[in-house]
Amino acid sequence: MELISTFDINKEALLDLLRGIQQGKVQLPDFQRDFVWNAERISRLLCSISLAYPIGAITTFQLSHSQLRFKPRSLAGISAEPAIAPSLLILDGQQRLTSLYQALLSQQPVTTKNRSGQKLDRRWYYIDIQKALSFPSIDRAEAIVSLTENRILREYGNVVLDLSTPDREFAADIFPLAQIFNYSNWRSQYSRFWDYKPAKLEVLDEFESRVIKNFEYYQLPIIQLRSELSKEAVCQVFEDTNSSNKPLNLFDLITASFAADNFSLREDWEERERRFQQQPLLKEVKGGDFLQAVCLISTYFRRSRYLQATSHQAREQLHGVGCTGREILNLTHTEYQHWADAVAVGFEDVARLLHGHKMFEAADLPYPMQLVTLAAICTVLKERVAADKVRSQLMQWFWCGALCESFSGSPTSRAARDLIETIDWIDGGSEPMTIQQALFDESWLLTLRNRRGAIFKAVAALLRNEGVLDFITGEKITDTKYFEEKVDVHHIFPRAWCDRSQIESKRYNCFVNKTPLSMRSNRVLGSMAPSKYLQKIEEMGTSPERLDRILRSHLIDPDCLRNDDFESFFHLRQQALMTMIYKAIGKSR
Repeated sequence: MELISTFDINKEALLDLLRGIQQGKVQLPDFQRDFVWNAERISRLLCSISLAYPIGAITTFQLSHSQLRFKPRSLAGISAEPAIAPSLLILDGQQRLTSLYQALLSQQPVTTKNRSGQKLDRRWYYIDIQKALSFPSIDRAEAIVSLTENRILREYGNVVLDLSTPDREFAADIFPLAQIFNYSNWRSQYSRFWDYKPAKLEVLDEFESRVIKNFEYYQLPIIQLRSELSKEAVCQVFEDTNSSNKPLNLFDLITASFAADNFSLREDWEERERRFQQQPLLKEVKGGDFLQAVCLISTYFRRSRYLQATSHQAREQLHGVGCTGREILNLTHTEYQHWADAVAVGFEDVARLLHGHKMFEAADLPYPMQLVTLAAICTVLKERVAADKVRSQLMQWFWCGALCESFSGSPTSRAARDLIETIDWIDGGSEPMTIQQALFDESWLLTLRNRRGAIFKAVAALLRNEGVLDFITGEKITDTKYFEEKVDVHHIFPRAWCDRSQIESKRYNCFVNKTPLSMRSNRVLGSMAPSKYLQKIEEMGTSPERLDRILRSHLIDPDCLRNDDFESFFHLRQQALMTMIYKAIGKSR
């Protein structure tokens, strides 16, 4: 069997690779993140090379003859933009190569960051000759010295080590690693400083043999991806090999691809993100989410044009609406620019629609992909979104998807199908499969305990939409009350009372025994029996008749609470919640 490889494995001398970086032959794709290593990690790296230990392979991508276009950029520490185009892009190894270039070849202090990756620090790196030659009795790491930019080490205000001039380096027998590839010249100056004393030269010979040569002859294994690899493959290789443990997302990759055409996706998105941040429901929308919506719209209208221009037979074989990674990677910057403004309006239309149904912030949304899909649907519908019938249809689709876990499996596939089917339905076609297949099992209510779960969020939103009134104020839970009063979902029969009454926790902790309440109301309820806290609320001035109406707005039978009858309450509220849910999904029980 003929084996086909998409990469080559070679070795390259450290000096040659660093010179390639200096000359611009080796650069980074723009999607690579910034240099973030701290001084300690750089010291460990230099320690390993001084001992000729392996530091791992470098992964590069060969640009010659490649159809892929990524905007390249130089590694941190390159003072001027290279005059030539790169032939290799570094996919994995940026932190190591940047550290080595700055420490060994740049003739500038290394720009490091602290452990949190925030505060900048500029340092020079040295190796103590005597300590290095005492290896292994003295750990080689103890021989590596790093000093701040002024090359002076102080402790408690006193100068402990001063290497601010070459003569002081010579006197301290400490070698500057910035001179590693200029060692012969440094050795000449060192020898003159010590008047060519035989004992000093003998030590230097040993240091050169045991340390300097390790740097001069060090070779790095290079995994070089061939130019015929696809953009998707480059993305996967980066994620699989990237030693920073930070996954490359599609937004990073598309940003680099668009940058090759002089379009800054990141700047464009940051401007849109600032607008989205002003709306609580859109605060968690990421650049990747926005790209998915643009891709859905672009492929949807590409399909529409294809349908209008081809035969019936071709239509039967038609595929292509979607927002998977492969489809996003095929999105052009021209398509993005054409649809981005309309999609941004689509997201804002969704925020208004859902806000009107008592979803106030991003945490209220059952599935992020539903927001993306609904934004694409609204983008297609444009002004038609304002029509009452259309809004009712969209909310029926939304509740079916949220309450029946339609987006829990393959959300991107569901998004593509629902975009097509929901638009067709609004135009007079049959209901989307999301609605046709919607089914809510009554037993699910008994399992709803996690407030972060999709169905839990959906049922809570439905209750708010039904017009629940706060137990204490009697006011509807509007967006103002939602934030000012810190509304959350709380127990109706308090947990402590249920424990005292020996009610199973799996029953009293499920959604049937929970409802949206303000923090103030929840404090009044405390751990008392319902009959007691209802009495307390009435003593605060609420009439029994008014309090009954408030309780019924939560689908609670008032008599059950007044009689502390948990079993009757539980049964009746479970049935009332089911009626509410089936009404929302447009089904009969």
